[in-house]
Amino acid sequence: MNRKFIYPLVIIIVTVALYFAEDFIENPYSEVDATTINTQSSSEEFGPNFLPASTTGAVIYHENYTLSYSEEHEQAEWVAYELKQSDLVKNNFDRPYFVEDKKVKSKSADWRNYKNSGYDRGHLVPAGDRRRSFDAYKETFLTSNISPQDRSFNAGIWNRLEQKTRYWAQKYDGVYVVTGGILKEGLKSIGKERVSVPEEFYKIIVDVTNGNYKAIAFVISNKPSNKSLYKFAVSIDEVENKTGIDFFPKLDDSIENDLEQKIDISAWRLQ
Repeated sequence: MNRKFIYPLVIIIVTVALYFAEDFIENPYSEVDATTINTQSSSEEFGPNFLPASTTGAVIYHENYTLSYSEEHEQAEWVAYELKQSDLVKNNFDRPYFVEDKKVKSKSADWRNYKNSGYDRGHLVPAGDRRRSFDAYKETFLTSNISPQDRSFNAGIWNRLEQKTRYWAQKYDGVYVVTGGILKEGLKSIGKERVSVPEEFYKIIVDVTNGNYKAIAFVISNKPSNKSLYKFAVSIDEVENKTGIDFFPKLDDSIENDLEQKIDISAWRLQ
């Protein structure tokens, strides 16, 4: 064979080999074990009636959380899960690699979209909220559970809110959490799959104790902040207006309306 044809062919073969070698090195798990995935979320106190409505129709049920995936923005519009004291045990697991969510029919975004983007692969369900077992922990490393976050935001005020949520889960013997980026038209995007970069993130926390409901919600810009968390407290109605999501449509109307209209900082002793 003529050398002028051999050299380009060798270059192509080497390039392809390196691509898949990188995938093997950074991504040794082909997928989350099937034994960790059910058709329903395994919540006890907070059942299916707490799930938000989906604007995309792509609701994915995992063993340890439920999500609604937005193919347009290549991330979840919301993830929902119960956070219990038993989830917060101090197990120190080896950090898994991010893998695509095989249950997303349209295919969740590849982790490579985040490489050299300047943004963290920010967990929506934090890995620290699923330490009761390695399978639960590993399931948070599906790429359907991440969103581009400013690094200082992720390690700063967003981490403070995650820590506060864990405190409430321990104090109130479990809470229900719904969280995600606020997805809309015109957002900046990263990677070949054009993963949207939310300008703001929201988190909603609900407690039910002896039949009494209370909730608190936050909307925080995707940038560093040293402000106190209470400065970002909003009503669930405001989050619904920003996202277009109906968060608790299956609850009794009187309970839903009461939960969504209030901004009751004192009930959560937030200062």
